[in-house]
Amino acid sequence: MEHKRKMSGADRRQQVLQIAADEFAGGGLHGASTEAIARRAGITQAYIFRIFGTKKALFLEVMIASFERLTEGMRDAAADTTGQEALRLMGVRYHELLSDRSSLLLQLQGFAACGDEEVRGAVRDSFGRMWKTIADITGLDEVTIKAFLAFGMLLNNAAALQVSEMVEPWADGVQTRIQPGLFDHITSETNR
Repeated sequence: MEHKRKMSGADRRQQVLQIAADEFAGGGLHGASTEAIARRAGITQAYIFRIFGTKKALFLEVMIASFERLTEGMRDAAADTTGQEALRLMGVRYHELLSDRSSLLLQLQGFAACGDEEVRGAVRDSFGRMWKTIADITGLDEVTIKAFLAFGMLLNNAAALQVSEMVEPWADGVQTRIQPGLFDHITSETNR
């Protein structure tokens, strides 16, 4: 008879976070079930609450982590570049990271749950860190950064809608890739 090795507390925590990310990505803060998370992890709901405290705390942790992966991915992509070249490299990485459907949907679920003051604060902080990272690395003006992030939000929605599976002119248009020079004309100087 083979004995199962007991999972360490750190490994169990990571397992629950992965399962919770999938559950919250699909159902959001209010639609996801800690019972389903516990069942998939092979643990009790009480154990989830012992580790994370509340369902909302668990949601916030996985949602914030999804924003951090995106922000850090763009930081890594830019490496030592600045200006429009850094923005271009960040855009390429951003587009690549959209393939992580759970992470993408977690961010959108975060925005959707902004009716809750605590969630709204966490989303604001996460979005603010993303903005600051882009601004600090690129050194570009706020209108250019705003245009870049607005384009990114459109790409988020397109990825959530899975427009890549569609054969429609609008779907092709929405999937426009970030190319060098896309934001060259959008600056504080040209848009007062």
